[in-house]
Amino acid sequence: MSNRNCKAIVALSGGIDSCVTLSIAREKYDVAILHVQYGQRTAEKELECFHKIGDHYGIKDRLVAPLPHLESIKGSSLIDNNMEIEKGIPNGSGIPSTYVPFRNATILSIAVAWGEVIGAENIFIGAVQEDSSGYPDCRESFFESFEKTANLGTHDDNRYIIHTPIIHLSKAEIIKEGIRLKAPLHHTWSCYKDTSKACGECESCMIRLRGFEQAGYKDPIPYR
Repeated sequence: MSNRNCKAIVALSGGIDSCVTLSIAREKYDVAILHVQYGQRTAEKELECFHKIGDHYGIKDRLVAPLPHLESIKGSSLIDNNMEIEKGIPNGSGIPSTYVPFRNATILSIAVAWGEVIGAENIFIGAVQEDSSGYPDCRESFFESFEKTANLGTHDDNRYIIHTPIIHLSKAEIIKEGIRLKAPLHHTWSCYKDTSKACGECESCMIRLRGFEQAGYKDPIPYR
C-alpha cells in the first residue's frame, strides 16, 4: 500500500461520534484532523475538545477551517440566536431546527481539497443515520453520491473513499465501541447550547444521555 493510501483525514467536531470515528481510523491510517467553525453557539468549547482529542492522540496535522458563509446564511438554531433550540428528542416528523444547511457537503469538500494537498485519499466522517434526527446530509446515499463527485472533480490519479464507519450504529453501540478503543470520551462535548455544563435538555444531550444509559456507562462530562 502506498503512503498516499495510508493517510486519512478525519472530520472532528469534538463530539462522541467524530471522536469514536477518529479512534477507528487510527487503527489503520496515519490521520490528520479537520475542524470547522461556522458560528455555532458552542464553537469555543468544540474547538477546545478538538485540540484536547488531538493532543490525546499526538496528532500533528490539524486544520481549523472558518466557514463564515454558513454563519451569514443562518437557517439553523445552532447559529441563529433568534431561533429556539428545541428540547427533547424529535418525534421524527420533519427536519429539526438544528439542521445546518448542507454542512456535511461543505466539510467533505474541505477535506477532499486538503487531501489533494497532503496526499490523503481516505476521508472519515462520523455521520450516524439512526440518531441523525432526519438530517438529509447524514444519509448513506448522500455519502455514496459525494464520493463519486469527489472523484470526478479531482486529479485523475486520485481515488477518494468516504468512510462512514458508524453510520448504522446506535448511540449506545458507538459509546461501547469508543470505550473498547479507549477513546477520550471525557474530552467530547455534545450540548447544543451551553459550554461549561451541558444543559441535559437539548436533543443532542438527551440522545447522548440515553446512549450512555443503554450502554451501561456513566457519562463523564458535567451537566447542570
